[in-house]
Amino acid sequence: MVRLLAVSIALCAVAGDAITSSGPIVDLGYSSYQGYYNATTGLNIWKGVRYAAPPINQLRWQPPVGPAQNNSHIIPAVDQPPICPQSGAAKTPTVFGFNSGPGDEDCLYLNVYAPPGASDLPVLVWIHGGGYGLFGAVYDPSPMMNTNDNGFITVEIQYRLGAFGFLSSAEVRERGTPNAGLLDQRFALQWVQRHINKFGGNPRRVTIGGESAGGGSVMLHTLAYGGKESHLFQNIIAASPYSAPIHQYNDLVPTSYYDRFAKQAGCGSGSIRRTQYETTFDCLVAAPTEILQNASGVVSTSGLFGTWAFVPVIDKDMIRERPSVQLLTGRVSGQRILVGNNANEGIPLSDPNVVTRAAFNDHLSTTFPNFTETDLAWLKLVYGTADCQPTNDNPRFDTLGTEGPSAINQSEMATGLQQAVFNILAETTFDCPAQWLAEAFGGHFRQAWKYQFSVTPGYHGADMNAIYDLGTTWPSPGFNHAFQKMWGSFIMDNSPVIPLEHATANRSKAVVPDDLHGHLDWPQFHPSAPWHLDLNTTGGTLTPLVVTPNLSYFIREGEDVVNHFRLANAYSWEGGRGLRCSFWRAVADRVPF
Repeated sequence: MVRLLAVSIALCAVAGDAITSSGPIVDLGYSSYQGYYNATTGLNIWKGVRYAAPPINQLRWQPPVGPAQNNSHIIPAVDQPPICPQSGAAKTPTVFGFNSGPGDEDCLYLNVYAPPGASDLPVLVWIHGGGYGLFGAVYDPSPMMNTNDNGFITVEIQYRLGAFGFLSSAEVRERGTPNAGLLDQRFALQWVQRHINKFGGNPRRVTIGGESAGGGSVMLHTLAYGGKESHLFQNIIAASPYSAPIHQYNDLVPTSYYDRFAKQAGCGSGSIRRTQYETTFDCLVAAPTEILQNASGVVSTSGLFGTWAFVPVIDKDMIRERPSVQLLTGRVSGQRILVGNNANEGIPLSDPNVVTRAAFNDHLSTTFPNFTETDLAWLKLVYGTADCQPTNDNPRFDTLGTEGPSAINQSEMATGLQQAVFNILAETTFDCPAQWLAEAFGGHFRQAWKYQFSVTPGYHGADMNAIYDLGTTWPSPGFNHAFQKMWGSFIMDNSPVIPLEHATANRSKAVVPDDLHGHLDWPQFHPSAPWHLDLNTTGGTLTPLVVTPNLSYFIREGEDVVNHFRLANAYSWEGGRGLRCSFWRAVADRVPF
């Protein structure tokens, strides 16, 4: 899947950079770092810049603090920083790449990419995805920066993951902090405010962006402290914002994971190690990192298919309400948002083995354990599952979104009840949060643009192939150019609306909305006019790919692939997604999100 590919390509790119012998030096006050100039991309790059002290020993599960003073020598900044300990997703095939693995607790670093001689440039701060448990600052933003004439600076950050970043319980809040990973991200944003001018960036022109859990993080930062913080960023890019169920910090779910983590680490009630400390928390703080990393990985992968155990919580301080509630009120930080989802977000995080009606009913009951029988009946009515075939053997094809079969029971990934499973996960976890973000910004004296990435296969994470040029044969170069131009225009000019020559990639057969003034026609999103731009391609040859026995799809390849963009009503899209998102908002306290 795309994430495994992304990590491997990014890590390989480290060794392949064209590094000059004498690189640029930046003095941050607490330390000086020497990066390097990449002659291929025309960018100065600093990798592994420390933005916070190592969160180890007594700093475990505490808010981040500034780095110690270290001016004894200039620190080389040419290698990828160590990634944080990796905690995987439950029950997903190894080939998907969502696997637990070792890391280094001393991982609070960031990478900076800036053109030489930069001055007062806008800044993109990228927060990586991975379910709040995986990956790091491994993507190379150079292709998108080059597409946009190196007109902005990029900062990619790392933050504590898994149990190290998102352990929660009453005891954690009393003696440390829940949401340590979110506080790391915020600390990095504060670092940008203090130091980005030394790289040629403008701290008053900051866009925070992220995909999946990175997009979910971006969403939570717009909501942080009641949505009253406007000094850390102005613009938001939320690609497939991941909205995992969010509980109070001391609710049963996070507390049970805390207890299971402690037991796995040898600090459970009644254990010999636990008796040596005043509290379970103190026992965990003193435990060896190898034991804690293993415990985090084991507990993280113990839940339902495609889930992570350790995710953000409502801590009553930084995060005060459920996102579905606060977004409805429009209490958000930031001025404008570019938000999107993919066509098939339910893959690969949904159970692909729901092949009978009994299995479907069982799946709903285990996925939504707080639902009443009335809730479940309402869900089945809204999704029309009574009319869905229980088998997954009908012809598979992409839907049009505006007419004909809809994503409720049809896609190129599945049909019938299996597709319903995929679509329910997609809409609860990604699509509806994206819509709610657009509504929060589009109707409250702010600006919002919404899109759907529909390039086949359109699974969750597939859009990163277009943004970061990950070396795949899809999407087409012309699509990648247009998509990167949209993001770059939003970062640099506060709008993703680009000239037609870029939207079409100068291909005469491309079809895109025309505003009749030489630009793409892409109205802002507003609840009374909920436009989104469907981003797709057509032409070329469809090539089948098989990932696992339960997952196969087509990719569109060839020199004659062209862009095909169109405007559509986001509420009537795919058989009435707006109505289904209203259903999820009505039952949000039982999901909860």
